[in-house]
Amino acid sequence: MGISTRLVPIKCRHRARWISIALLAILTTSGCATSSNKWVSLRSTPRNPLTETLGLLTRQGPKPTERTIQLLRRYNLTGQLSGNRDELLAKLDEIDSREPSREHVYAQAELAYVGAKQADQLGKQDRALELYGSAVLHSYRYLFDEKYAVASNPYDPEFRRACDLYNAALESTLRIVQANGNLRPGTVQLIKTANHDCQLEIQLKSNDWHEEDFDHFKFVSDFEVHGLRNHYHSYGLGVPLIAVRRKHEDADPSEQYYPDDLSFPVTAFLRVTSEWNRSNTSQTAVLELYDPLDDPAVQVAQTKIPLETDLSTPLAHTLSQPSLDDTRLSTLGLLNPGKVGSLQGIYMLEPFQNDKIPVVMVHGLWSSPVTWMEMFNDLRSDPLIRDHYQFWFYLYPSGEPFWFSAAQMREDLAHLQKSLDPENQHPALDQMVLVGHSMGGLVSKLQTIDSGNQFWKTLSEHPFSELKGSAKVRTGLARTFFFEPNPEIRRVVTIGTPHRGSKVANDTTRWLGRKLIKIPSMIMQGRHEILASNPGFFRPGAPLDIRTSIDSLAPESPLLPVLLTAQRGPWVRFHNIVGEVPKSGITGWLVGGTGDGVVSLASAKLDDVQSQIVVPADHISVHRHPQSILEVRRVLIQHLEELRTFPYGGEVKPVSTPPPLLTTTVSENAIEDSVPRTAETSTSTLTR
Repeated sequence: MGISTRLVPIKCRHRARWISIALLAILTTSGCATSSNKWVSLRSTPRNPLTETLGLLTRQGPKPTERTIQLLRRYNLTGQLSGNRDELLAKLDEIDSREPSREHVYAQAELAYVGAKQADQLGKQDRALELYGSAVLHSYRYLFDEKYAVASNPYDPEFRRACDLYNAALESTLRIVQANGNLRPGTVQLIKTANHDCQLEIQLKSNDWHEEDFDHFKFVSDFEVHGLRNHYHSYGLGVPLIAVRRKHEDADPSEQYYPDDLSFPVTAFLRVTSEWNRSNTSQTAVLELYDPLDDPAVQVAQTKIPLETDLSTPLAHTLSQPSLDDTRLSTLGLLNPGKVGSLQGIYMLEPFQNDKIPVVMVHGLWSSPVTWMEMFNDLRSDPLIRDHYQFWFYLYPSGEPFWFSAAQMREDLAHLQKSLDPENQHPALDQMVLVGHSMGGLVSKLQTIDSGNQFWKTLSEHPFSELKGSAKVRTGLARTFFFEPNPEIRRVVTIGTPHRGSKVANDTTRWLGRKLIKIPSMIMQGRHEILASNPGFFRPGAPLDIRTSIDSLAPESPLLPVLLTAQRGPWVRFHNIVGEVPKSGITGWLVGGTGDGVVSLASAKLDDVQSQIVVPADHISVHRHPQSILEVRRVLIQHLEELRTFPYGGEVKPVSTPPPLLTTTVSENAIEDSVPRTAETSTSTLTR
């Protein structure tokens, strides 16, 4: 008996494991697994592209360029290259005072940088810091000092090297300061340079982030991004950084929507504020930390200077953190929905902005918000989209029937509206756009539907008032089957959505799902209670018998036909994106015809939408396909165009009139220039 008692649970565990493997194998083969964090990763880069572009590093060690050596020969100073570097820089400074020339200042910057690299290699950090700082100040003088009669020539390779010197020397300076734990906004540091002392004031230049948000920084150049198809790095002056956020007291209400371990992009720019005086050995500089999403340029004197920025590496850094492990979130959400309950809700990767339209992205079955990062990375890089939209992500347990998740999303959106705009003072929030992939498209559509009695009738022919049960259970059923369209949602884009169900939800996968998916005990207890209290009240095969998301996506699922014909909010515009791969092998057998490998064309297509395209992609990648991303971008631009066209009628939330005009201005030319001309004339099929 003792042996038998010990063997039984082991057998059960093995059986459950094999059932789990079978279900996941079927879903993976059919393309239901919509994402994996393995496709986005960071690793330390073995090189620093900032220093390599300078051409100052050789096998023999750092050495100046031939142009600088020629200048030294002209003044008979080549013999001092191996001597005291401070004395050499001082002599060049004296020459420049007699014969002002940007060429002299550039030579000082280059020689200081070469000396700094040599000291760095020898482990002399204090000396390296002095010379790096000197290289930064001299390259800044070369670029911006207006005392020189001849302006900088942007076509001269020396000008471009001066920009690279500024960036590389500034990064090396910041590395040493950071190693000492001093690189924090709101502080003042004293840095000694060759022949000068520099007082460094660190200031944050951001409309949305606060000094308290900064925990520490990492350098973008230390990492390589793998998995994101496109890497958005723009070129200019400054050092792109990864700012790692920390939680803090007195947080804004919107900060409750940030995920743990959030990182965000920052560019460090050093501004020399005091007048350069050769007799004054004390200088003042300001290290300005810019949010490139606010403004990717900085004003210096009368010139607008582009900042060196990187939007993709900080995003990849966030995605690489354990709290956003996509495999864990998506698998847990599918197989054990109750454990994702505490994580369910809306997430923001950037500060809330009340003048920007929210785009809420809703993932599908066996997935998480990480699945949207390819599209988010591309859309956020577009200045027009970035200036007018903010992106939010909805996480829900995908193991539950989609109508449960839709009911919870309604409550989560209502709570967000109440906490961030209780007085309805921000019109942009009333122009929300939902983008849903796969089952997330059904969850999204249910936010825009008037249930009437149609959804309840799938459960019972008896009126709801006759239902017996506890207040808690009755309230749960009411919120799931009786609802009105959200007046703040003005547009919905569905991608690869099984509007008529999917044959992947067949007898085998549904049986495996019931064996594996652990529906929260509260739901099961409520179901048992309501059935026991109301014998004969519910229809045979009513949605109350549907326990898992796989069941809810079957073609015979009773709510799907109702969702297709239900009354929509008349102010909502709908768009649809369909994936299609050639019919062959197991893919064709699973979907019973052409489709994306999970959803057939017949199930995915809709008749009553503003636009519809078919893209050559399978279910797992249809929302990451370039055509899909371009189509979402086109829809967002169309949304702006309609807001510009229709005048604001005076109500905060009109529910049956065209959307009101935002308080922000959208340039007509900017919209026309930004619409992809191939969006409607590509190989895809468009239905107006």
